[in-house]
Amino acid sequence: MTDGSILIGSGATPQRLSLPYANRHGLVAGATGTGKTITLQVLAEQFSQAGIPVFCADVKGDLAGLSQPGQPNPKLERRAADTGLSPYTYRGCPVLFWDVFGTDGHPVRATISEMGPVLLSRMLELNDTQEGVLNIAFRLADDDGLLLLDLKDLRAILTYVGTKAAELATTYGNVTKATIGTIQRRLLVLEQAGATSFFGEPALALSDIMTVTPTGKGAISILAADKLIRSPRLYATILLWLLSTLYEQLPEAGDLPQPKLVFFFDEAHLLFDGAPKALIDKVEQVVRLIRSKGVGVYFVTQNPLDVPPTVLGQLGNRVQHALRAFTPADQKAVRAAADTFRPNPAFDTQTAITELAVGEALVSLLGAGGVPGIVDRTMICPPASRIGTVTREERAATIASSPLAGRYDTPIDRESAYERLNGRAAPAVVAAPASSATDTSNPWGTTPAAIPPPIAAAAPNASVWNQGSYTKAPPAPPYVAPQPAPNGQGSFGEVVSHVLLGDGRRQGLAEAMAKSVVRSVGSGLGRSLLRGVLGSLTR
Repeated sequence: MTDGSILIGSGATPQRLSLPYANRHGLVAGATGTGKTITLQVLAEQFSQAGIPVFCADVKGDLAGLSQPGQPNPKLERRAADTGLSPYTYRGCPVLFWDVFGTDGHPVRATISEMGPVLLSRMLELNDTQEGVLNIAFRLADDDGLLLLDLKDLRAILTYVGTKAAELATTYGNVTKATIGTIQRRLLVLEQAGATSFFGEPALALSDIMTVTPTGKGAISILAADKLIRSPRLYATILLWLLSTLYEQLPEAGDLPQPKLVFFFDEAHLLFDGAPKALIDKVEQVVRLIRSKGVGVYFVTQNPLDVPPTVLGQLGNRVQHALRAFTPADQKAVRAAADTFRPNPAFDTQTAITELAVGEALVSLLGAGGVPGIVDRTMICPPASRIGTVTREERAATIASSPLAGRYDTPIDRESAYERLNGRAAPAVVAAPASSATDTSNPWGTTPAAIPPPIAAAAPNASVWNQGSYTKAPPAPPYVAPQPAPNGQGSFGEVVSHVLLGDGRRQGLAEAMAKSVVRSVGSGLGRSLLRGVLGSLTR
């Protein structure tokens, strides 16, 4: 990496992706077996080396090799020399394994409320009427201050809506028991697909997938998706939820020297298959605007036509592997792919797409001023990490040495809609505030009580997490309420303080106002302002 760019490969000229334009998104396309996964691996490696965190889903299990150094191979070393990748050393990357099912990585969870009705309707494949009823359930939960954390909470609120349908009709709209029953059956199918483990707490903190190691390398978060992909709608919705949550929660960043995060959306066609136009329009809006949040999105798919034109037009960096032209549909795809490139007078783009060898691609990257570069026939660099998967023991060792070891392992089932609606509410327990003192011995800069320390077992790449330490701003001093003067006398300032802050026995004006604000946020109006483009909470 030099001059704020990363090397992808070499053709007539070296093809370097300029990091200031890496958040202008990208596309990696090509037929099965043409080298898309290796290209994704090379991009993830080099982004990580540049200090940019990466998120990707591992559909086939091959990307797990990013956690281990590659094995010496003369062919790879020769390709490195031919592409100008120097120095070329075999090395693993700092990897965080994640798994919705909690077996092959740190558990990934989200609450029902965070997912929101739009994405949940997509996951359940609901029609417009059913989606409307689901929106009513969410609105009622918001109005009544009912927490929707897991699937049993959603089932409970739907049952409540069904029993109160006549009373709710004038306020929220008509609800039929048949529609409620259909949604409940879809929830049963979702449970059988394994979604029960995904919904709940502790929910994923986005900061954990935007980690930079103490040595300045971006962490690569790999979502184990070999089992998840068996439920394509669940897979696509979870990735879309992650993307929309990043969009809603990250602040505006403007033009940065490099992205805060690069998000690879593998098997991108699953996101758009059967999606209604309204959803595609919202996805296009998220992709278009998330650039200003410092996030680059790279779609990985077999055919460029898998991505709708409104989204495809937002993807400035293109890597096109070989396509086959055996049928009229294939030939149409080849022509469409060729038309998206800035022509190169040295060769015919449409013909070249069908002639590319494995590990070779047509590459067009954004140059100075964001202008697309002339397409070049490019030999892709070799990866420095292992090509292929890892053993169970290597995966376990990587998880054990992670700075997140133990953080998400234990599910939390606190009082929520299910308990409230079934009359099982337990007495409220006020948790002691967690200490926020900086602990330089912990790479996350938090106390061992708040986050369990990593398991002490050594891993081949454990050193990537253990060099240096994370720090954060010192905590604010604790607030100490002013004490009343003896005999009820005091200065004018103390009297005002008592009125605003209270005296420990009665609430003050400021406390009453704060509670009023909290109640308004919990109301439908307040909560509606906190839901974003795809219905997820913006916090």
